[in-house]
Amino acid sequence: MATQTADPARESTGPGAVPIAHTKPLQQWWTLTARGIGKVFRNGEFVFAFVSPAFLAICFYLPLRSIMDAYPGMNYGQFLMPIIILQSVGFAASSAAMRASFDGAEGINTRFRVLPMPAAIPMLARLATNAVLLAVSLFCASIACLIIGWRPEGGVSGTIGLYVVSAGVGMLVALLADGIGLVAGSPEATSQTLTFPTLILGMLSTGFVPESQFPEWIQPFVRNQPISQFVNSMRVMDTGTATWEVVAPTVWWCIGLAVLATVLLYLGNKKVGR
Repeated sequence: MATQTADPARESTGPGAVPIAHTKPLQQWWTLTARGIGKVFRNGEFVFAFVSPAFLAICFYLPLRSIMDAYPGMNYGQFLMPIIILQSVGFAASSAAMRASFDGAEGINTRFRVLPMPAAIPMLARLATNAVLLAVSLFCASIACLIIGWRPEGGVSGTIGLYVVSAGVGMLVALLADGIGLVAGSPEATSQTLTFPTLILGMLSTGFVPESQFPEWIQPFVRNQPISQFVNSMRVMDTGTATWEVVAPTVWWCIGLAVLATVLLYLGNKKVGR
């Protein structure tokens, strides 16, 4: 009598053979990444990636150029470059947070939990989407900086270092923002959580004016806060004069951002899994 070979794609028990789902993590990641990039296009985020650095250049470079160029050896377009790039990076991070919070508010993250999908896939797909938007933001910011007079002066290694710092900070801030979006759970709370710290740290930094232009009592804060440290590292990379003493605070701040992002992502994913 012929024996029937069991189909490995079906359960062997019960009167009806039920198909067993086989997960393909790479394909799932690619599908969710394509979904995220499609939303970025539909929401007009790529358009804002072009507009944001141009808006910054117009609002700060044009009115302050004549004042700042009066300083000996000051090229304000060169001076302004790091903060324009970092503000563009901040835009990408804000988009990441809002994307995560909208997915949470719409219940998409919860639905992903019941699918035969590794828990890390949605986060990795959002990370890939954020990386694409970050690359576009860095490109647009570089074009805006070139238009206002910035020219790379650190050679190949200095320019590579400049973009390594800006891209590294951008990815860490995007991860942090993704965690904030998951924890906050609503677009309104996410927007409030991100807007004020970004605005305050940006304005109270050495990105727009030198430290000496701030009141003496606030200069220690201006000098040591993360945006100023990132700006300083990018400037020394751009001039080819980087030393460990100047770059070290950026490294430590990046480690701190990585730790905080890990904690927030853990709490956010735990909240989604409830």
